[in-house]
Amino acid sequence: MSWTRKVRTALLPLVALGALLLTTAPAAAHEERPVEFPDGTGSVPAYRDEEPDLLVCKPDRADFEARIADFPAALRERNLRLYERCRDRGYEHLQEAVDAVDAPGMTIAILPGVYLEEPSRPKPTGSCARLKAPRSDLGYQILSYAQQERCPHNQNLVAIMGKRDLQIEGTGADRGDVVIDGQYRKLNVIRADSADGVYFRNFTAQRSTFNSLYVLAADGFVIDDVLTRWNDEYGFLTFASDHGLYRDCESYGNGDSGIYPGSASDINDGRGYDVPRYAIEITGCRSHHNMVGYSGTAGDSVWVHDNEFDHNMGGASMDSAFPGHPGLPQNHAKFERNLIHDNNQNYYPYVADGTCAKPPAERGYEQGVVCPQISMPPGTGIITAGGNWNIYQDNWIYGHQRAAFYLNAVPAFIRGEGSLGKQLDTSHHNRYAGNHLGVDRAGNERPNKTDVWWDGQGEGNCWQGDAGASNPRTLPECGSRPGDVSGGSDRIVGEPVKLAQLLVCAEYDVQARKLPAGCDWYGARGIERIEVQIALAVAVLLGLVGGVLWWRLLRRDAVAGGAAVAGAAGLVLDVVGAAGSYAHTWVPVVALVLMGAWWTATGLRLRARPAGGRPGFTGVTVAMGVLTLLDAFDKSVLLIPWIPLSPAWLRTLLGLVWVIWTVIAVARRVPAPDPAAGSAAEASAEPPAGPGPERAKEPAADPHADPATGPAAGSATDPAADPKPGRPAAGPPPRPGRAGPAPEAGLA
Repeated sequence: MSWTRKVRTALLPLVALGALLLTTAPAAAHEERPVEFPDGTGSVPAYRDEEPDLLVCKPDRADFEARIADFPAALRERNLRLYERCRDRGYEHLQEAVDAVDAPGMTIAILPGVYLEEPSRPKPTGSCARLKAPRSDLGYQILSYAQQERCPHNQNLVAIMGKRDLQIEGTGADRGDVVIDGQYRKLNVIRADSADGVYFRNFTAQRSTFNSLYVLAADGFVIDDVLTRWNDEYGFLTFASDHGLYRDCESYGNGDSGIYPGSASDINDGRGYDVPRYAIEITGCRSHHNMVGYSGTAGDSVWVHDNEFDHNMGGASMDSAFPGHPGLPQNHAKFERNLIHDNNQNYYPYVADGTCAKPPAERGYEQGVVCPQISMPPGTGIITAGGNWNIYQDNWIYGHQRAAFYLNAVPAFIRGEGSLGKQLDTSHHNRYAGNHLGVDRAGNERPNKTDVWWDGQGEGNCWQGDAGASNPRTLPECGSRPGDVSGGSDRIVGEPVKLAQLLVCAEYDVQARKLPAGCDWYGARGIERIEVQIALAVAVLLGLVGGVLWWRLLRRDAVAGGAAVAGAAGLVLDVVGAAGSYAHTWVPVVALVLMGAWWTATGLRLRARPAGGRPGFTGVTVAMGVLTLLDAFDKSVLLIPWIPLSPAWLRTLLGLVWVIWTVIAVARRVPAPDPAAGSAAEASAEPPAGPGPERAKEPAADPHADPATGPAAGSATDPAADPKPGRPAAGPPPRPGRAGPAPEAGLA
């Protein structure tokens, strides 16, 4: 085992303990019964262009004819023909048609109209109202498959339980002609549970208290040209599924994400960059005006290409931050050729003003209100919170007010796993290469405020060499092939200030209307921000301690005085650099250089004093300077390899020691002589008046001697104490703390 691995192992308990102390218990974003991945023997279903087996339509013929009046002639004639057949032997509600499916491979056609599914809407009664099941953090029951099958409408407007190869499609000219409307009566508008091979096409599902279209535990599904909107949580949610395809879909107005392929089948775990296939493919979709366009807790083995994610709070995110999701930690998503732009919406004010505390039907989702369900940094293109082996290439990412890419680690206990060996298993081998940053497809400049924000944790992460402004300023660079990294690092924990920011921002709770103070995600500015507060507190502490150190020991030293001025300037710039507008500039680096120069010069001047200094204290002072300069180098020139903690952590830990030691040093004085004892000693030792051999042998006074510790201090040979040879000093002996210059502190 290498020494770096040994250090990492030794530090693991400390990292885990610190995280436990600083973090509250996690909540689950999507709580479901325990479920296993499909066995993977299925396939992506193909569309069947054939006459439907079952038809669904509404009885109002005049309304139907008005809806199809502007259709192309052939499509209008087809719908009229299907309507006649439907009125003869069809169904008025989709659930009735689903219940009539009695064999695999059947097709249901839904004719234009709005479907409220009135028989499914009433609240449960009888035994269905008395089901025993655990409750989620949001209050709904987490039902077993058997309970869902027995009471399908406790939570679902339309329930498809165990039907195989079922195809459901609208017959309109576009997806807006057939609308299945939950009117916020149920958790899910449509739930397809263990329905392998299900195919949805050409309709709209809307207004649920959780998901519009939910596919669970399916080996094979397609969502084709479907629109979802105005839901508390998700537009599309697929979970624990394999062989899935989203194609030409759209989603907006959702409190979490428009598209959520959570816990996709974890088929590539342990394969590195060698990926034979992906479990889920998403292409040709647009997701906009949601909290986030795409999200995936344990979004494993998902291929996301040729989509558009825009005008959300965040464009796309994948994470390992919520328990209860098979396949954690998240791994092997591939994003390419997507348009990810202008994701700068901020919906948190709707939480703050109480809009999101109203019943869902009264919140105004249809007028653009969105109620964010989890913490999310607005103004971000792609957020990866605890993912591994993800590839982001050839995407257009532009127009973001925070960052194009946002990467941070998530310790395993957040997802409910306490094993020490797993605490550092996220944020590794993520590759960001060949993306078009800050420009649109036409080549117009649309800069992101920063292209990269990274907490610094993880191994094998890399970015393209032409990335613009970033935080930190220096990044590991990707080579031409996946796995090639130049200037990489392997840190076991992120930067301390960034970690503090993430911990503060994670305290968001939409149900409690809790928007953490100190987090700029929710509107904190200037001194309100936790980063600025930390920098200011550190600046005040170091300014006071360092100022007293200079005054007590080094105020007559010109070099030390100049260093103190540089240090003060560095502390001021450090506070300025903590602000969001300057965090990605050279300001924080210059601040570190100035502070490093101050500590280094101060330590060297302390060592050079005539009385010398205790090597321990002066050594720690110089070490603080060296570590601070290394921190500047690490953040601006090259990430220092082989160290498990960044220089920022090392100087933070050593800084605590230095502050305590400095306080002790400046608090100690050289004891003043006892007046009585001093007079007696002078009387007994006074030589005869006039010049003599003894007087002639006295050494000349050292003009540089420190009055507190030099050899002349308080001696009979001090010219100030004996102004005229052969004569005692006039006046009484000096009283301690009054006569002559005050004795300075000694070094501890």
